[in-house]
Amino acid sequence: MHKQRHLVRSGAREAEESRGSSGRQEGPGGLWDSVKKAGFVIGSGILFLAAFGNSLTWHLQRFWGASGDFWQNLWTKLYVAYEGHDASLFFLGTMLVPTLAFWGSNALLLWVDITGTPSFITRYRIQLDKNNPVDPAKLRQALKCVLFNHVVISGAMTVVVYYLMSWRGNPCGPELPTFHWALMELAAFAILEEIFFYYSHRLFHHPSLYKHYHKQHHDWTAPIGIVSIYAHPLEHVISNLLPVVSGPVLLGSHVSTTSMWYCVALVSTTISHCGYHLPFLPSPEFHDFHHLRFNQCFGVFGILDRLHSTDSKFRQTKQYERHTLLTSFTPLNESIPDTQKKGQ
Repeated sequence: MHKQRHLVRSGAREAEESRGSSGRQEGPGGLWDSVKKAGFVIGSGILFLAAFGNSLTWHLQRFWGASGDFWQNLWTKLYVAYEGHDASLFFLGTMLVPTLAFWGSNALLLWVDITGTPSFITRYRIQLDKNNPVDPAKLRQALKCVLFNHVVISGAMTVVVYYLMSWRGNPCGPELPTFHWALMELAAFAILEEIFFYYSHRLFHHPSLYKHYHKQHHDWTAPIGIVSIYAHPLEHVISNLLPVVSGPVLLGSHVSTTSMWYCVALVSTTISHCGYHLPFLPSPEFHDFHHLRFNQCFGVFGILDRLHSTDSKFRQTKQYERHTLLTSFTPLNESIPDTQKKGQ
């Protein structure tokens, strides 16, 4: 009898996931209209950054200008030390440094997930009744997949990206990019990631692909940091890596900017999956809701979700009210508590 109830619950969940995977169906006209709107918004953003750049970056570049010689001299020493070994220098910047950023941030989160300490951090858990503590067997399975994806799949992608960027130019050139150019590149990378991740992510939610590839990632309805790259290898390449590497490849970026971007992207996706809405860090409520409900909140920033109305249910929830930068030490699940159901 218990087994039958388990099968019924499993069947109901898979039916829900299948419905969530297909989501609402847009007609060709509606979809094209949304694409045009997205192009207008993103294009306007680029023009705004270009116009506002002279003012904004002038103030920011005062720091860069003051320490520019220091950073350039440091890079020159590194460049001379690796002279004739550009591949090693590229690997150092795009694999080793981002690895330290990813595992450094996740080591701290894993300690909290496994031990439940310090308690002042667990107060900020988004799904209070989940991962308290995390299931050790489930965690071991995730770690094996994450290590394979990070070392083997991402390592192979680093080689491919190196040859693509070397074919275009010299990604390890002797001159560092100017600060304002690096800033503009980072903005462009973020826009490209939003576009490529949103559409590739929705593609993997198609019923014919979801059950074979993306369902693995959604085994974690309450995600933790390392789950950010817990995925089928094909999904890891198409939906995790390509949206991040496409910007540096298309723009022919310097390895210093590429390294910075990879670190930002890895730490950002770790925060989105961490399960804790911590003070003074970006809100993870958006993507946490995606893991909880499957058919909402597909993008990174929510721009394309708003345009395609794939955040309509999210915007009616308490999670949406909490989707903001926490600037105090009071957990948002306390200041904005869930609505009590009748009879409770």
